Amino acid sequence: MQSGPSKRSALGFILVTLTLNSMGIGLMMPVMPSLLTELTSLPVSEAARWGGALSVVYALMQFVFGPTLGNLSDRFGRRPVLLVSMFSMVLDYLIMALSWNLAVLFIGRTLSGVAGATFSAASAYIADVSSKKDRAKNFGLVGAGFGIGFVLGPMIGGFLGEYGPRAPFYAAAALSFVNFVFGWFVLPETLKDENRRSFDWKRANPFGALKQLAAHPAVRTLLLAVFLFDIAHYVYPAVWSYYSEEVFGWSPGDIGLSLAFVGIGFAFVQGYLIRVLEPKLGSGRTLLIGLVANLVAFAGLAVASSGWMAYSLICFAAFGALATPAFTGLMSNRVPDNAQGELQGMISSAAGLSMVISPFVMTQIFAEFSGPTATVQFPGAPFALAGLLILASLLIALPFIRKELKTSPVSAEEKTPAE
Repeated sequence: MQSGPSKRSALGFILVTLTLNSMGIGLMMPVMPSLLTELTSLPVSEAARWGGALSVVYALMQFVFGPTLGNLSDRFGRRPVLLVSMFSMVLDYLIMALSWNLAVLFIGRTLSGVAGATFSAASAYIADVSSKKDRAKNFGLVGAGFGIGFVLGPMIGGFLGEYGPRAPFYAAAALSFVNFVFGWFVLPETLKDENRRSFDWKRANPFGALKQLAAHPAVRTLLLAVFLFDIAHYVYPAVWSYYSEEVFGWSPGDIGLSLAFVGIGFAFVQGYLIRVLEPKLGSGRTLLIGLVANLVAFAGLAVASSGWMAYSLICFAAFGALATPAFTGLMSNRVPDNAQGELQGMISSAAGLSMVISPFVMTQIFAEFSGPTATVQFPGAPFALAGLLILASLLIALPFIRKELKTSPVSAEEKTPAE
C-alpha cells in the first residue's frame, strides 16, 4: 500500500485524468455545430446528423477497447497504459483542432474513444491503492471527475469558442499534455509483479472478458444490473435539452444552468458525500439509497410540469449518483487482484454500449410522445422508461444488497473475493 502523500498525488492524477476525459465531451458541445457546418458546408439541421454519428463512434470505441486497455493494464501495469492513453488524448485533440475535412474529424473522435476507455485502467488503479472497505468511496472519484468535467467543459468550451470553433480543442490538448507530464513524474506503478498475468486477445474484448467473468456469477449478475442502470442514466444527455424546452419552455441558457447544477451535484455526491456515508452505511445501504433516489427522480421527471419541480428532482438524481461507485465496489471485491483491469474494462464496455443504445431509444420515445402529431402527449415518457430500468436494476441487485445489509461495514472488509 502506498504512503499517504504518494497515494494522494496518484489519486489526484486519476481525478484530473477522468475530469479531462469528461471535459473533452463538454468542451466540444458549444462549438461542434459550427465546426461541422464549416467542414460539411451543410446547415445545422443536416450537420447534426454527423454529430450523432460522431457520438456513436466514440461510444463504440469505448465498448470495444475498454476490456483491451483493462487487460493490458493487468499485464503491463496501470502506469504505462494511463500515460500512453493520456498522450494519445493530446494527439487526438490536436487532430480534431487541425481537421481539414470530416474524415479527419472522425479519425480524431475514434482515437478519443479509445483513449477515453482509460476508465478501465484508472478504476483498476483505484482498486489497487484502496483497501476493500475503501474501494466504493474511492470509486466515487470517477463520478466526481465526470461531474467536474460536466460543469467546466461546456463553460470553457463556450468561452473559448468565441475565438473560433477550434480553440477549445487546442486548450484540451494543452491541458492533457500538462497532465501527462504531471503523471510522468508523480504516478507510481501499483500493480504488483505477482498480480500480473499474460495478455490474451481471446479475453481482451467485450465478449471474451464476459466469458471470463462466468467464473464469478455474482459479478456477471451485478454487471447486468449496472448495464440497465447505465441505459437509464444516459437519458439525461439524450433528451434533457429537448425535454426541458418542450415541457418547461427553457432557453439554452436555462438548460445550460440546469446541466451545471447536475454536474455540481454529481461532483459533490461522488467526490465527497460517498466518502462520508459509505464507511458508515456499507456498500449495500449506499447502493439501495442510490437506486431508490434514481427511481424517485425518474418517476418525478416523467410527470413534472414546472421548472422548480425539475430542480428539486435533480437533487434526488444527485443522490442517485451514490449507486455507481457502490456497484463498482461490490463487483471489485468479488474478483482477484490480477483481474481488476479486466473487470473495469467490462464496466467501461457496458457503459460504452449503453451510450449507443440509450440515446437512440430515448430520443425515439421522446419524439413519439411529444409534439403536435403525438397520439398521446407524454414528453416525460423517456424518464418513465428510465424508471422502469432502474426498478429492474434494483430487483436484480436486491439479493446482494440484502447480503450486504447483514454484514456491518467493519466486518465487510474481511469478506473473501469469492462468493
